[in-house]
Amino acid sequence: MKKALMITMLAGAVCACSGEKPRKAIDPVNFNPEVALEEDFYEHFTGGWQKLHPLKPEFSRYGAFDVVRENNEIRINELFGELAAQDHEYGSVAQKIADLYKLGMDSVRLNSESVNPLDADYLKEVNADNLATIVATMHTVSGSPFFVPFVDADLVNPEANALYIYQDGLGMGNKDYYLDPANERILEAYKLYITKLFTLATGNETYARTAMENVLAIEMDIARGSFSQVELRDIQRNYNPTSVAKLAKDYPAFDWATYFKQMGISVENVVVGQPSVLAAMNNILKTANLEQLRDYLAFHEMNAAAPYLSDEWTNARFEFFGRAMSGQEQPKPRWKRALSAPNNVLGEAVGELYVAKYFPESHKAKVLEMVQNLQTALGQHIESLEWMGEQTKQAAIEKLSNFIVKIGYPDTWKDYSTLEINPETNYWENMKRAQAWYTADAIAKLGKPVDKMQWLMSPQTVNAYYNPVTNEICFPAAILQPPFFDPEADDAVNYGAIGVVIGHEMTHGFDDQGRQFDKDGKLRDWWAAEDAAKFNELAQVLVEQFNKIEVMPGLMANGQLSLGENIADQGGLKVSYTAFMNTLEGTEPAPIDGFTAAQRFYIGYTNVWAQNIRDEEIAKLTKMDPHSLGKWRVNATLRNIQEFYDAFDIKEGDAMWMAPEERVNIW
Repeated sequence: MKKALMITMLAGAVCACSGEKPRKAIDPVNFNPEVALEEDFYEHFTGGWQKLHPLKPEFSRYGAFDVVRENNEIRINELFGELAAQDHEYGSVAQKIADLYKLGMDSVRLNSESVNPLDADYLKEVNADNLATIVATMHTVSGSPFFVPFVDADLVNPEANALYIYQDGLGMGNKDYYLDPANERILEAYKLYITKLFTLATGNETYARTAMENVLAIEMDIARGSFSQVELRDIQRNYNPTSVAKLAKDYPAFDWATYFKQMGISVENVVVGQPSVLAAMNNILKTANLEQLRDYLAFHEMNAAAPYLSDEWTNARFEFFGRAMSGQEQPKPRWKRALSAPNNVLGEAVGELYVAKYFPESHKAKVLEMVQNLQTALGQHIESLEWMGEQTKQAAIEKLSNFIVKIGYPDTWKDYSTLEINPETNYWENMKRAQAWYTADAIAKLGKPVDKMQWLMSPQTVNAYYNPVTNEICFPAAILQPPFFDPEADDAVNYGAIGVVIGHEMTHGFDDQGRQFDKDGKLRDWWAAEDAAKFNELAQVLVEQFNKIEVMPGLMANGQLSLGENIADQGGLKVSYTAFMNTLEGTEPAPIDGFTAAQRFYIGYTNVWAQNIRDEEIAKLTKMDPHSLGKWRVNATLRNIQEFYDAFDIKEGDAMWMAPEERVNIW
């Protein structure tokens, strides 16, 4: 139900487990000395790592932060294994975690139940009178046909929660997979997947092929009305408040009154994200026959259920989403799939166990000190900007000083006492019950003030985020591990790693999206017109730089899609370097292993982006992910930073060189 307007940094970290050799913050074994650093900085410092960490069959990409996620999965699996081996009082958090985990691990039960848990009787008699009720039921417990509702802070009144209606209803997510001829291979694989699910459900291949055509006919129309990934980044265009009365008038083919009643929602106004997708839905409901609608809804129910059914269903889903879309060679092992359910459904309960065992308070204190240093450094950067006027600078400084900082874990843990996990009912039924619980929890927030202390990630999540409507930066406990944060490493490496993460999230408050929100999280233009124009001019240079990158033969990067993340990467690097230099107070630390402090800063940054990746995943991420690929987060970003040139004596004529007049520095 929740779709927060947060800007995340896709990242991860790796921990040294007991019994391992002590890790070196910078290890030459990860280098590739055959490639000069001035020719390809990324390859020089990560090429050895890539050779030592070939892609595992279950991965479409595997990098330094994926190592962390794997180690984190091992930690969580050990916690779950201990709980599963014990008896617990029914209704306790331990019982809920243990039983949901065991439901996912019980392959014998799942395979014996086969398709039986997929009880979608309410889909068998789809008609004009009950369609809104069916859609509401699915939005409550399973899929998201046509659109998705969620509750979040109102962008222009961030103290109050609002109901949003956003585009959804596409099994492949991105409209380009349906409409771009370059994606024909993916589309054909999707057709096979839809057909397979209907065959598993009915045993009738002839009907399954007809149902597939019905599903595609509707999804093609939805795709034509959907926004592209770039259009979805236009905040103003995706904020369209309207009254419920006008919603019903503009899209009368859908019974909004029945829908809201069934959902338990009572509001006078909603925020429509993409009006064109609701217009497409309205037209579909006027022209599609009942068989098409029934098959479309049935597929989205089956697609949502597939991960929680027998091996036939999970394998069918993997063949499309894993192999065809991402190039994976085999599914994740069952234990990894099983732990994801309680880890997501009971995220903060798991987080409380995780923090108690794996997150010392000393880590939190050290990172908080770094955050304060980064805030000071970003303030220095803002004050020294030549392209920004004083009025805008003061407003930017005020916004920076009002950041809410969240580190490690929430002060108050979420209460799961009313969420029931019953091992007597099947896996899918429990997951639907959990989704219904979250839906009700979200709807209950309507009419209430925004809880700015709520966390949008669990402590055991290897990631970080900035949320513009609460003006907060958040760093969960799980990312505060090597190679991002290493209490045994020198400051240069830590500032190059977790320091850049911190600076990255802070800079999101001032990227092309975040800059549109003021210190209180309100969507408001607080910029002097000439400063905004200069910002856009500088940002366009960055867009064009990345547009020129050929990520693989015939496929170019999308500088507009990745603009926010590229601004944050550059800002994170520059601000964290300044913060590190401030800590030195003019002194010059002795080189370590032959590298100066400045060099270790940039190598530390590069370390966290070491990865191997399949071509299929490169193509998918370039279309859908606002983050640039790891190699370009290093090479393309560093080429704009003078301190990098100074640290490694990069000269004109080197491949890593960019002429000063072509460089861009925003923050």
